Amino acid sequence: MCHVNLEKIRELRRSLKISQKTMAKNLGYKTEVGYLYLEKGRCRIRADQLVIIAETLGVKVAELLTAKRDDAYAEDPNLR
Repeated sequence: MCHVNLEKIRELRRSLKISQKTMAKNLGYKTEVGYLYLEKGRCRIRADQLVIIAETLGVKVAELLTAKRDDAYAEDPNLR
């Protein structure tokens, strides 16, 4: 399962000197608090928002994703 790599988004944004206010504006938020919640993981990032974030950061959406194994699907040694 893929997850949004929030740390990478934050690092890229900072390295490009893009403010949270700019990110919020690009996503249609009136204040930066809405974006801050996304970047901190307090709210889920929708697919359309992820596209805008990737465009703003100048990367492909895939670069903002990370593959993490979902423990719900972990292999059970007792199953065959």
